[in-house]
Amino acid sequence: MCMRHDLPLGLRHGGRPLKSWLTTAEPPWWLAFLAGGLAGLAMPPLGWPWLLWIALVPLWRLSWRGGAVWGAAAVLVSHRWLLALHPLDWLGVPGLLSAPLVIGLWLICGVAAALLVGLWCALVQRAGPARLSTALSAAWLWAFAELLLAKGPLFWIGLGVAPLPGDRWLAGLAWFGGAPLLAAVQLLISWLLWRLRWRALLLVLVVAHGLGAAALAAVPSAGMAETELSLVVAQPNLPTREKFSAEQQRRQRQLLMKAMAAAEQQGADAVVLPEGALPLGQALPAMPVALLSGGFRRQELDERSSVLWFPAGSTRPQQWLDKQRLVPLGEWVPGGLAGLSAVGGVSPGEAPRLLALPPPLGPVAVAICYELSDGLGLNQAVRDGAGWLLAIANLDPYPLALQQQFTALAQLRAIETSRWLLSSANTGPSALVSPGGELQQQLPANQESLGLMQLPTLSSESLWTRLGVWPQWLLWLGFLSRTCFSNDERQSP
Repeated sequence: MCMRHDLPLGLRHGGRPLKSWLTTAEPPWWLAFLAGGLAGLAMPPLGWPWLLWIALVPLWRLSWRGGAVWGAAAVLVSHRWLLALHPLDWLGVPGLLSAPLVIGLWLICGVAAALLVGLWCALVQRAGPARLSTALSAAWLWAFAELLLAKGPLFWIGLGVAPLPGDRWLAGLAWFGGAPLLAAVQLLISWLLWRLRWRALLLVLVVAHGLGAAALAAVPSAGMAETELSLVVAQPNLPTREKFSAEQQRRQRQLLMKAMAAAEQQGADAVVLPEGALPLGQALPAMPVALLSGGFRRQELDERSSVLWFPAGSTRPQQWLDKQRLVPLGEWVPGGLAGLSAVGGVSPGEAPRLLALPPPLGPVAVAICYELSDGLGLNQAVRDGAGWLLAIANLDPYPLALQQQFTALAQLRAIETSRWLLSSANTGPSALVSPGGELQQQLPANQESLGLMQLPTLSSESLWTRLGVWPQWLLWLGFLSRTCFSNDERQSP
């Protein structure tokens, strides 16, 4: 408990108490815990960045211990949907093991965040948090850490997606510098709040929102599209543990036939099914319309989760793209063991996310489920010629909160690449997102549904797509050198 004699001198005696406490005192552990929890609540599905900025303020005065508490609380709250995995009977896990396994996975995510944020806070305190050069260096360090972590198995969302869906103007900055720029700007805003630099804070807020709004206003319109695709999206809403039973497969075939009839009647270019819709080795009857579906295939001795392309009239897939980033526990277990999913263990495919389909669909950048959190892969595919984005997922039995986080990531990826994005998921979100991050269409969650979606393809590129991450790396190196070699006082006044 914080007693009166533990408070800074200025706070005890009334001399500019707020500024004195903010700039000289390390927040107590309970405030670090509350601030971290607030940060977790501010993330999607809420997506209120102004709440996040407040929650980030204590980070600039926390030691590594306080930073660890903050990081653990933030991730445990933002990833609370993991607890909804219990019971794991759909994965074949016995009831007695289910709760410990789910809680253990949730806590592992919290521990990983604690270590990373604690290390970041330690570096900040060593460099001197009151220095602007430190703030800039630390903000970009955090941003690039999220970018690199997205290549690994345990990262889902971070500060880069925090403005969505609540502040789409701020999210428009992703057109210039992707998720790293969004993360760095928000940390800088919190530093200005901590330092009580109101004029600079107002300037940053106005400029950031102005640039973001300008980027969103300048995205290509549908009338500038090279081709406009017409796609029928089928949302089966099948329970994962029963997906490959005879009854559920009968339901899915019925839905597929309905989708094919609707596509043929409305002149659609293809039908789209979500991740894992087709069992391994399943041959389809000749279809009147092309099919783009999630499913499974065998590559020598390995089983792959893939996007499969069936041209009209074909009974077997003619092209495919394999899932590269596997979901921990469900598809991948440390040590190279098979995952616990109902389909057994699957092997990762190749990293490129570009699927070169024949006209009219053309090249498409593909993210299968968990891969949506890795923006670099989709960005590279767009640079290589993709005219639109496809995100497919299962997301059963995850709750609505995860679907909403998936939607926020889809909005971010669309803004980053200046591409229309089509999302097809077993339980939702099945949606169409514009290059400006707007939800144009969305099927009702957790319901069997069909939807016809008009999807323009584009060739223009965002600044983030054209330049990539290298300008920001160089900028960070400049800030870092200023931090390391400056003779300024390193400690807060």
